[in-house]
Amino acid sequence: MGRQPAVAPEFCEGEYIMKKLIAVAAATALGLGLAACDSPAENQMEDQAEAIDEAAEATAEALEDAGMEEQAEAVEEQGEETKDAMEEAADDMDATPQ
Repeated sequence: MGRQPAVAPEFCEGEYIMKKLIAVAAATALGLGLAACDSPAENQMEDQAEAIDEAAEATAEALEDAGMEEQAEAVEEQGEETKDAMEEAADDMDATPQ
């Protein structure tokens, strides 16, 4: 019998996408955390949070289309949690005296 090529299980793809999403979110949060704490930075952070959430939703939709509902749900939840955390951090920037 011929040997079949090694193929990663489908669930690994969803985990990889989720890890990439988390890495992008962390890098964005770190970069914005080092930025000046003025109103434009706050707005930029909120815009980045929204973009991350939208990217997570698009990724989740693609995973659902591929039949990976559980992974899609996890990616979408992670995107929402990241968005919420970044928006909360932006709100905290408003409360911090300059």
